[in-house]
Amino acid sequence: MNVDSHHHLWTISRGDYGWMSPDLGPIYRDFAPADLVPHIKAAGIDKTVIIQAADTVAETEFMLQTAEEIDWIAGVVGWVDMENPNAIPTLERLAQHPKFKGIRPMIQEIADDDWILKPALDPVFAALIDMDLSFDALVLPRHLPRLLQRLEKQPDLRCVIDHAAKPHLTTGDLDDWCADMTRLARETESLCKFSGLVTEAGESFSADTIRPATDHILDIFGPTRLMFGSDWPVLNLASDYADWVKLAEELTTGLSAADKIGLWGETASRFYQL
Repeated sequence: MNVDSHHHLWTISRGDYGWMSPDLGPIYRDFAPADLVPHIKAAGIDKTVIIQAADTVAETEFMLQTAEEIDWIAGVVGWVDMENPNAIPTLERLAQHPKFKGIRPMIQEIADDDWILKPALDPVFAALIDMDLSFDALVLPRHLPRLLQRLEKQPDLRCVIDHAAKPHLTTGDLDDWCADMTRLARETESLCKFSGLVTEAGESFSADTIRPATDHILDIFGPTRLMFGSDWPVLNLASDYADWVKLAEELTTGLSAADKIGLWGETASRFYQL
């Protein structure tokens, strides 16, 4: 089973996409399941995981309703306000839906770089573990040491690092990112998404600009802890679905057949319990 472990769908008129604006050009419009179908069919994708794009429970409920109607959406990663007193009851309610797999706080947008270390979040992280829910870490390179501290504190948290923590591909400044990602790979059970890198590399992306990052995560995590994701339609800011699939295949050409099965579906299926 081939899995796209990371895509979005949105209806702008819902009004909770605070980061959305007309200057985002090709992605400033609605994206529905029908828009994605031709791309996943062409790429041989069987199932997908839809990821939150708004910091509201309402959007999570919108995604769950969509997933009820679309059989190829196998999982939903939503959002809850982890600092709200009702965070755990909200998780318990959402987890009653069989396609609800976990949450993703928008850490990259939070002003406090130490947010993930707040003691007030400890019970919510513990609840994620108790309910066997996943945690998508939407972090930037500067957040990686804090993520490591959180995972050292709660090592049983099922965590995946989105977009390989968005390394600085445009500048090539990867030393700290490499070191921090290596520690996370060696000292925790975290996984990593093979996604989002063309957007970080910009419009002039190529295999050569992205390879330093993909070679590193392939080396430290291995395909059994990596999962392919498109990050569609954000991907459209720099590329398109077919080109990213082709590039991902080029960047992983040296993998064995068994390892490719892991990267292209088995890892995501296992992690998200699809």
